[in-house]
Amino acid sequence: MPKVNYFSGETFPLEMHKVRIIQKLTLLPIEERLRAVEDSGYNTFLLQNQDVFLDMLTDSGVNAMSDRQQAAMLLADDAYAGSATFTRLHAKLTEIFGTKYFLPTHQGRAAEHILCRAFVTEGSIVPCNYHFTTWKAHVTAVGGSVVELLMPAGLEVTSTNPFKGNFDCQALTELVESVGAEKIPYVRMEAGTNLIGGQPFSLANLREVSQTCKKYGIKLILDASLLADNLHFIKNREPEYAQASIAQIALEMAQLCDITYFSARKLGFGRGGGIITNDEEIYKELRSFVPMYEGFLTYGGMSVREMEAITVGLDETLDEDMIDQGPQFISHIVKTLDEAGIPVITPPGGLGAHIDALRFLDHIPQNQYPAAALNSAYFIASGVRGMERGTMSEQREPDGTEPMADMELVRLAVPRRVFTLSQVNYAIDRLMWLYANRRIIGGLKWVEEPEVLRFFYGRLAPITPWQHELVAKFRADFDDSL
Repeated sequence: MPKVNYFSGETFPLEMHKVRIIQKLTLLPIEERLRAVEDSGYNTFLLQNQDVFLDMLTDSGVNAMSDRQQAAMLLADDAYAGSATFTRLHAKLTEIFGTKYFLPTHQGRAAEHILCRAFVTEGSIVPCNYHFTTWKAHVTAVGGSVVELLMPAGLEVTSTNPFKGNFDCQALTELVESVGAEKIPYVRMEAGTNLIGGQPFSLANLREVSQTCKKYGIKLILDASLLADNLHFIKNREPEYAQASIAQIALEMAQLCDITYFSARKLGFGRGGGIITNDEEIYKELRSFVPMYEGFLTYGGMSVREMEAITVGLDETLDEDMIDQGPQFISHIVKTLDEAGIPVITPPGGLGAHIDALRFLDHIPQNQYPAAALNSAYFIASGVRGMERGTMSEQREPDGTEPMADMELVRLAVPRRVFTLSQVNYAIDRLMWLYANRRIIGGLKWVEEPEVLRFFYGRLAPITPWQHELVAKFRADFDDSL
């Protein structure tokens, strides 16, 4: 929980670690930040890290490793087959999730690829609480379609609903009755629902989804990449589990699902991923895809050193004293911005703080990508790299029409064990300045638009030269070199 300064009454996050190794940061002058964002095509994915002050693009693969993880990497067994490193990671997953079978992959989207290749065919319909970009791309690439069955409350930007990631089970039942269970290869439940602000689902809701799937003989797959935050919120927001341990909650969640997959770039403070299950038939159906696309069954495209780090990192991720570290800092950002009148997703979720670009830049039409424009303007003003999570992150329909996203968000991810409170407060301060000057910001247009996953490497440009006015205003307000 947030710590309290009893002299001031202020609550603030408290880091439960100490810094022993550092990396030097560089904060470029604003003119150089403008040059960098122009060179990147107003797409923060294409920024060079040397030009970034605080990297809040993602928490994927950029969480800080501990001394214990670094030490474990020296124990790695380099055997191509039958590695003791694999055995240790497999045993840890069995201990935490109670599963018998583990298929390693090089990261989460590789697991998505295998699951879609194995189960999704032309005309398949795959329901989810909400889609994720890479998973949806894999489904559509093999001819399937995605149906989002999020509870309506999940799209309320300002809310006190503790579980905005909940699945609409009534809508799921209606869908199955309408199209037939044979058309649905599996149901996907995403923990810490990414694209709506890192919002969790309740364990009661997962249990109801599991019962519905069992009723119709449909597999239930859990994307556990953001599981840690979801576990934290279940323990702290679901009264039934207030006295349960994190380990007990994790075990119960996994047992409700036929398959769990994860990105260890998020879950485990490492770089890898995998698929776990208790079903031998499912394991045998999936395992041939690992040597075909990833590597042998005992490394699956991962470095054995990373596998050792993940084994330790899984324990650290679920540590009762550490699991609240991300949510604490995210809550601090959201609370401070909300009190200042800056539009943010509430309640605070996991992964990062999410700025509502539709309200922040209500003068920019949605087809001019307000979230992407805000993200670029924020980098110019601060040197902080966030991520666009809006219409730019969607994909066009086969006929070329462009669906508008349900939300236009700028995500300020909070990698675990990386930033100090003063750095987080700097990020808040520059966003406050930008909000006061938000009318300067204008829209963007595509100059290079890839057909698939365009947000990763597409390029945009300002429709009007608003970026130069923003720099001039900054220089008028700040007399320093930042």
